[in-house]
Amino acid sequence: MIDPAPTPAETPLYITSKHIPDFQPTSKDGAPEDSCCPEDIEKKTLDEDSSPKNGEREYLTGLKLLFVLSGVTLVCFLVMLDTSIISTAIPRMTSEFHSLSDIGWYGSSYQMASACLQPLAGRVFFNFNTKWTFMGFFFVFELGSLLCGIANSSKMFIIARAVAGMGSAGLMNGALTIISSCVPLPKSPPLIGIMMGFSQLGTIGGPLLGGAFTDLLEGFYINLPVGALVAIFLSFIKIPDQVAKPSIRLALDTILHKLDLIGFVLFSPAALQLLLALEYGKNNNSWGSATVIGLFSGAAATFIVFLLWEHRQGDRAMIPLRMVAKTQVWSSCIVIMAIFAIVLCSSYYLPIYFQAIKNDSPTMSGVSTLPGILSQLLVAVASGVLIGKMGYYLPWTIFGGVSTSIGSGLLSTLNPGTHIGKWVGYQILSGAGRGAAFQTPLIAVQNTLPQAQVSIAMSILMFTQTLSGAIFLTAASTVFDSGLNSLVPKHAPGVDPQTIILAGATGIQNAVSSGDLSGVLVAYSKSVGYVFIMSAALGVLIVVFSFGMGWKDIRKAKPVPPM
Repeated sequence: MIDPAPTPAETPLYITSKHIPDFQPTSKDGAPEDSCCPEDIEKKTLDEDSSPKNGEREYLTGLKLLFVLSGVTLVCFLVMLDTSIISTAIPRMTSEFHSLSDIGWYGSSYQMASACLQPLAGRVFFNFNTKWTFMGFFFVFELGSLLCGIANSSKMFIIARAVAGMGSAGLMNGALTIISSCVPLPKSPPLIGIMMGFSQLGTIGGPLLGGAFTDLLEGFYINLPVGALVAIFLSFIKIPDQVAKPSIRLALDTILHKLDLIGFVLFSPAALQLLLALEYGKNNNSWGSATVIGLFSGAAATFIVFLLWEHRQGDRAMIPLRMVAKTQVWSSCIVIMAIFAIVLCSSYYLPIYFQAIKNDSPTMSGVSTLPGILSQLLVAVASGVLIGKMGYYLPWTIFGGVSTSIGSGLLSTLNPGTHIGKWVGYQILSGAGRGAAFQTPLIAVQNTLPQAQVSIAMSILMFTQTLSGAIFLTAASTVFDSGLNSLVPKHAPGVDPQTIILAGATGIQNAVSSGDLSGVLVAYSKSVGYVFIMSAALGVLIVVFSFGMGWKDIRKAKPVPPM
């Protein structure tokens, strides 16, 4: 019996050979687009959502959802922990490896490898099974952690950090893609809030765990048993792919024709040159040198060629320009860049305040930053629940921008005599703003684009976040050093500012006489304050660009784009 033709309301949202016999996609000139079997082909463009009808989608609930959420949250926690534990290990490593000149590469090798691969990682998630792609990136990350733990030289450690960075390129965006596949959009905000909130605990976990190991390189081994636990959580649970993916036998064809490898080859050197220019300029304070100027120029030229190629590729591009041109997408990129810059300034410079001004140990400075971290976690979860119930994310973005701006402005007033009640309250206010706004760009993009494009969009947001770290940590370092150079002569006339800078946060107590120390501490606290003034300005930027993210109710089903 032949089924009657479907009515318009029953027309499927994607077309395969199941609906049209002997279906074969064709190019504009009528020639077959692919030589593979029609049963394995799904046409996906920016104007088509190849996911099935809402009523037919498969979602996770109960214990399965709990295990998946626990697994991806642990992975994101490890990524943040991996970033923070290196800051605790570096001082001892430079002595053990006699490698003070390599100190900049311990962090930048990880960052560069991650940044260069992130857009390609989004394309890989777009074309391959989400769970096993995520597990593949996590395996590379775990391998890098193992190599870090057994490293016996500075060069080996730098290479190991680069391997871990390659693995991390697909983890945060992969975790977000998995959550978007496991639950309907209105239910994703609280889960994203839990994941992002608990992962931030990794930023203080590094110093705390660091004190538990005699050899701090052993701290990287903590990733291995946790990785085994994640594998148990995820391996035996089927994570639904809400969009059709090619079969395994089409893997080679997908790699060659759908991953935009030429785009990757053009994008990677552009990103690498930019990050190297920022690294050299920051560490050597030589922004006008031929090396730095040449790297900036090379990055710009290569990036222009990359954009021309991506324009030619259209929807098959590694970073589809038509997607980025959507107001909701580029506004979300700017907002997440500003939010992450504020997070990093808080993560890096509050411990400097506590260690340099309050003379706390690294472990105690981590404890002192708990008020901001915990308020961020609680508000992230609470706002996620309320966004799911109320439907609107824009008010939370505006609140986040206002709260972080006010909180950062108050943190800029910290001085050697600031009472504990004040610095705790200021951190709570700033942390609440970060928690309210951090996940809203992710939700806005998910609510704007078809399900098929979510993985690519997440990779773009994660790359923007990584680039934010490179740009604004460099800017914060420049602002902080400039503050010391101008304020130390004013408050401690007999002290050379370079002596204070070279002494580091934990060394200034012993670098100057007791008579000059009080003036140096005032200069140090005001220089930290300049960094938080920059954070306050970024909070205003969040408010301004949040309006581009749109006023949309995520409880309403997204309209299906026309075929």
